[in-house]
Amino acid sequence: MIGVLVRMKVLLGLLPGICLLLLACGGESNRGHSIPETISYNLHIRPILSENCFACHGPDANKREAGLRLDREADALSALKEQPDRHALVPGNAEASEAYRRILSTDKNERMPPPSSNLSLTDNQIQLIKKWIRQGAEYEPHWAFVPPKKAVLPDIETKDWVQNEIDYFVLAAMEEAGLAPNEPADKWSLIRRVYFDVLGLPPNAKDLDRLADKDLNLDALLDTLFANPAYGEKMAVHWMDLSRYADSHGYQDDYYRTQWPWRDWVIHAFNQNLPYDRFITWQLAGDLLPGAGKEQLLATAFNRNHKITEESGAIDEEYRVMYAVDRTNTLGKALLGMTLECAQCHDHKYDPISQKEYYQTFAFFNTVAEWGIEEASPGFSKKSPAKVPLMEIGEEDVKDILHFVNLPDSARRVQTLLANMGKGTNYNSLLAEADVLKVSVMGEPDSTRRTFLLDRGMYDAPKEAVEPGIPKAILPFPDHLPKNRLGLSKWLFDSENPLTARVFVNRIWQELFGKGLVATPGDFGMQGNLPVNQPLLDWLAVDFMESGWDIQGLIRKIMQSATYQQSSVVPPEKFEKDPENRLLSRFPRQRLPAEAIRDLVLASSGLLHPEIGGPSVKPYQPEGLWEAATSGRGNLSRYLQDSGKYLYRRGLYTFIKRTVPPPSMMIFDASNRDACEVERLQTNTPLQALVMMNDPVVLEASRVLAEQLLETGSPTPNLIRAAFSRILGRTPEKEEFQILLNNYDSFYSGYREEPERADTMLSVGEYPRKDSLPLVERAALMQVISLMYNLEETITKS
Repeated sequence: MIGVLVRMKVLLGLLPGICLLLLACGGESNRGHSIPETISYNLHIRPILSENCFACHGPDANKREAGLRLDREADALSALKEQPDRHALVPGNAEASEAYRRILSTDKNERMPPPSSNLSLTDNQIQLIKKWIRQGAEYEPHWAFVPPKKAVLPDIETKDWVQNEIDYFVLAAMEEAGLAPNEPADKWSLIRRVYFDVLGLPPNAKDLDRLADKDLNLDALLDTLFANPAYGEKMAVHWMDLSRYADSHGYQDDYYRTQWPWRDWVIHAFNQNLPYDRFITWQLAGDLLPGAGKEQLLATAFNRNHKITEESGAIDEEYRVMYAVDRTNTLGKALLGMTLECAQCHDHKYDPISQKEYYQTFAFFNTVAEWGIEEASPGFSKKSPAKVPLMEIGEEDVKDILHFVNLPDSARRVQTLLANMGKGTNYNSLLAEADVLKVSVMGEPDSTRRTFLLDRGMYDAPKEAVEPGIPKAILPFPDHLPKNRLGLSKWLFDSENPLTARVFVNRIWQELFGKGLVATPGDFGMQGNLPVNQPLLDWLAVDFMESGWDIQGLIRKIMQSATYQQSSVVPPEKFEKDPENRLLSRFPRQRLPAEAIRDLVLASSGLLHPEIGGPSVKPYQPEGLWEAATSGRGNLSRYLQDSGKYLYRRGLYTFIKRTVPPPSMMIFDASNRDACEVERLQTNTPLQALVMMNDPVVLEASRVLAEQLLETGSPTPNLIRAAFSRILGRTPEKEEFQILLNNYDSFYSGYREEPERADTMLSVGEYPRKDSLPLVERAALMQVISLMYNLEETITKS
């Protein structure tokens, strides 16, 4: 029986991956190849040129061939430098256009793209270019560089389906494609969906009982959930990925760092519904605000979450430059949705960002008074958990100002800081500062440091000096703003900035629907995907700005839409027409993120310790992982597992050692926090099934829940129903219940014959056993509950 269950669970882990593969193949085979009546540069031509032409005929002047630039209209229509009597594009005349002639050429020395590039255009793409030239070869500005405007709500046929403005845009796209929306999700599916999207937790038994006998008032439910401090924890998870938060410095020795008070601030900021413009301004430039206090200073730790080296042989200036580069790239990916990093060594090959503009942006972050390797400088502590500039947080600060910081007692702080440390210089240095909590933040700038364009991005190859600035193609930097990080933040939230609101709205949409309206959240540039519904994205972006950058208001608006409240049933005809569900004629099925899977298991079993904030914790993980990947030096050379309540904290607080991130979370695609990450990979592997089957936290939770239920004295069928309701948020159907009951009987028979196996099974985990309860019943019910945790539905949001 056990072998059959193992094979079933492994197949369960593989099945979604097989479906995704089929979906991808189906999506490719169903793409239309008809030529539209009117050709759009942005929709039809630019993606072809960007993929096949811009590498040699685009923004990068150093790689530009034959002096031809095709990404700008004036250059593309000018006479060719090498053939002044010819033009790459002749509006209205494809045959006279040299670019079109070269595309058709059979001469391998003339053909474009050249055969050596391994690129070629399809017949469909060639016909699109031909028709575009004949229609006048009109260029359009890149959609993402044009400020968003609120479009008029489109006309639709099924107006009785609509619940708010979002639905007009979604339904218009559906109707154009011949699709209709799904029926609304059933009450319990919607409740579970909303709980996971707002709190990252399942509804508990009391919540389910309270909601059972009344119609669902979604607005009132959202009020309740937004007031729950678990909301801030849930929102903080994606911000940790984006801000590359970790509990160690990274690199070889990978010592402990104490940036966790900043994480406490992030949770607090979300719970206070701090407007997005202030949320970002405090993190980018809180230290530069007039009258800035300790809270604003703590927020700037966002800029110091990057990896830091402590290797004695490192070159100070090389790593100091790397830190500023990291901040620059994080600004691009996280806040602008642009691949600025592609212009670090040369002009961007696809987007209108020059290398000089990259280093002008870099200049905002290059004046931090820091060292590349601090311990190599006289007067600094060895292996400090925070690096200059830093702030110190004492008990008085927590009492008066930073009341949201969950400060542990000094004994635990000392224990964490000095773990694994032998007597010596590093030990003595850390012991001297163990009583003071330190956090790396931004501080007074180094006004003497100048910024240079670095040849090929090399730290020791400065060329021309540059002043702080920003890529002009996005929005020119106004003369009246200060050329510092505070001015940069004001530029970000200028009403004419085309990217800031769009990028955040897209990220929230991605959090709720699994994929953003722009499927490439870190690339709104030429190589990124076009928005699947730009009028909707722009409407939401403008509405977000008009609301005063109200994050909870944005989430509420989306959740109140009929689009969000659809069922996730997949009718075959919809799968055929829109296999990737980009038009949202159904709610997408999504596996929970790694942290939420852990939280679901802990919460449904009653094990979850609900404490908010504080240092990261070290739960169960396989022995020897840290020891196998360490130099043997430092306070993180060995994994010292926590105990008691610290074993049962939310996934957000799991200790992230960069060189050896937590294995079970990595198997479920969590970030290792090496760099800014705006979207997690989504994989489906047998390892994920094995984690759910064997992870001590799942087995321990199964045991604890079984013991809690058995203490009620209810009959076994009632216990199975109660466990199912806790874990899946609904009542089991008749067939489901019978399968579970049959499995209980099977496990019961096996353990009655071999009670020693039951005792071994019940020994998993440190939570105290309740041996006054019957051994065989406990083990059998534990196994049935473990089966429930292994259901695909359990770890799927909808």
